[in-house]
Amino acid sequence: MGFPRKFEIIDATCPLVTKVHVEAVKFAKEGYSLILIGHRDHDEVIGTLGEAPLVTQVVGSPEEVESLTLPDPSRVAYLTQTTLSLDETKDIIAALQKKFPQIKGPAAQDICYATENRQVAVKQVASEADLVLVVGSDNSSNSNRLVEVARNLGTNAHLIDSYKDIQPEWLAGVRKIALTAGASAPECLVEEVVKFLTSKGFDNLKELEVMPEHVRFGLPPEIVEAIASAPASASAE
Repeated sequence: MGFPRKFEIIDATCPLVTKVHVEAVKFAKEGYSLILIGHRDHDEVIGTLGEAPLVTQVVGSPEEVESLTLPDPSRVAYLTQTTLSLDETKDIIAALQKKFPQIKGPAAQDICYATENRQVAVKQVASEADLVLVVGSDNSSNSNRLVEVARNLGTNAHLIDSYKDIQPEWLAGVRKIALTAGASAPECLVEEVVKFLTSKGFDNLKELEVMPEHVRFGLPPEIVEAIASAPASASAE
């Protein structure tokens, strides 16, 4: 058995995800069956499911709603994964409300404001573009949803980790490209894509802000304290 490392654990969970966890515990304590809308293999869904596993079922489509059976259809509530497609979630909620007319939901929607804003932006620009590029990783749910939104509107779209993933054939015959990113993609990766596209002749750049974002979350108190106590020389570096 190894020696304890005495690591300090800092909870840096997104407050929007914590909100869903709190709601799950609340509904479970009040005796509700809980329907969690999301993708079963996503880490966030797995985590939320762990808050009330005995009373929670996961659904990922309107079709799955039809096969749901609950001990008391009059006491049921739903929650959603924070990084889902707005359109997809809307259809599932409608199916739940049809099957369980007394179903309850969260006081405010669970889908992350950053996820929602980017989907709205893609909807606005996709029809005007020949190609949509989304900077984000393969396991990023909200990034994949952005690609789906564009493709559902009939626009060719690809998910890229960096500019190195851009294939020459994607740019053939393309005059206008819409570029966006997943909610947690580093800005430097987006800037590298812009630089690459500029070198390929896409140098008429226009930044479009569809939904201004003014929400800011504070750092965990442990990190704030660490920054405050750091030597001035370390801070300067």
